[in-house]
Amino acid sequence: MEITRFDHVGLNVGDIDAMMDWYAKALGLEVEFEFAVEHADLRGVMLRHPSGYRLELLTREGNGPGMQPASPLEAPLTRGFGHLALDVPDVDAAYAALLDAGATDRLSPCPSPEPGVRMAYVADAEGNLVELLDRTAAGERSS
Repeated sequence: MEITRFDHVGLNVGDIDAMMDWYAKALGLEVEFEFAVEHADLRGVMLRHPSGYRLELLTREGNGPGMQPASPLEAPLTRGFGHLALDVPDVDAAYAALLDAGATDRLSPCPSPEPGVRMAYVADAEGNLVELLDRTAAGERSS
């Protein structure tokens, strides 16, 4: 099997309109398309960053909250989705910007276990973990 690239991450949310607005404001994402699967009462939206990465938000009537870890160390205690990670040029600035946008601190900027990498974690408006990584010092920068 040949895979050419990772396409997107799907995130199940409770309030799709509020989360669409939050991710658009906090991460600079734009709506690529919205959709509905009427017979399943499923609604979704694909958000896209100008750099090309995509985040799909999904919701169904009657859904309930899932994992909302208090820290990145708590997330691996539950199998399944743990977090989404974003490569940023300045962890401290990105962390501050997301807190200003309403995110909640989960791990302040600090050295990563990966040599030469800085990291931080925040939780979005519904408690989902977002990791911020700066690989500049390690000499790695995504294209």
